[in-house]
Amino acid sequence: MANTKRLDISKITEKSPYQDITPGNSVYGGGGAVTFNTGEWRTMTPVIDWDKYKQCLLCAPMCPDSSIPVKDGKRLDFDLDHCKGCGICAGSCSFGAITMKEGL
Repeated sequence: MANTKRLDISKITEKSPYQDITPGNSVYGGGGAVTFNTGEWRTMTPVIDWDKYKQCLLCAPMCPDSSIPVKDGKRLDFDLDHCKGCGICAGSCSFGAITMKEGL
């Protein structure tokens, strides 16, 4: 019978015995950036200048981590728990409202 721990990646940790790890570390269960704060290793952080920002929303769909929330047609501040600091948002901003800062 298959080990049921293998079906739920939230039960697999760095201390799990090899028998509980999925073959090839394949992900069989739910999980991902929503479940885990994946922004912890970020070295560059996006910073928005709200005075320059025009609410064009072009940055939001460009973010590969969905770290730019939009609510009621308005962009909110960055979700830094999940942002990995790739800088794609800064590169897509035609108004220069987003810059990347080291650390933060």
